[in-house]
Amino acid sequence: MAIQRGDGMYKSFPWTYSYLPLLPRRSSAPPPTRHQGASGYRGVRQRPNGWYYAEIRSGDVRLGLGTFETAHEAARAYDAAAWRLDRPRAQMNFQDVYTRQQAQDVAPPPRIITDQDRAEHTRRQCRLLIAEEDEQGMAEWHRRHPKDVANEQAYWPERTYRYQI
Repeated sequence: MAIQRGDGMYKSFPWTYSYLPLLPRRSSAPPPTRHQGASGYRGVRQRPNGWYYAEIRSGDVRLGLGTFETAHEAARAYDAAAWRLDRPRAQMNFQDVYTRQQAQDVAPPPRIITDQDRAEHTRRQCRLLIAEEDEQGMAEWHRRHPKDVANEQAYWPERTYRYQI
């Protein structure tokens, strides 16, 4: 039988001392929560444009899961990927999913970019580039020919007046 002394050592009955340190008692408090990013979800980070990007690591490889409008959608996509990689439920964002199929059902559909989408994007980029070059050209023309600018500004009110009569 051992009796605890006031200095944290145990006194073995009847006369010998055992110099075993006191072990800390187990805490009934919950374990510390894992660090979450600014989005509040594991595997989700916010981009500068306000959208959310989801990614998951598999060994040394980082798998990009896509860009989503809300952090919740990105977290659901992360959980679906975690189920596919057989991760434990403790590593998932939502504990309300119990099977891989449920995770797939609640995850947002993948954003598919078609050739038509790429062509539309390219066309818009070309138009934007043309508009920017046109504005630069007009600014340069205004700088080089101030008399023409003054004549044009005088012409339009006169022409408008003529057609109103």
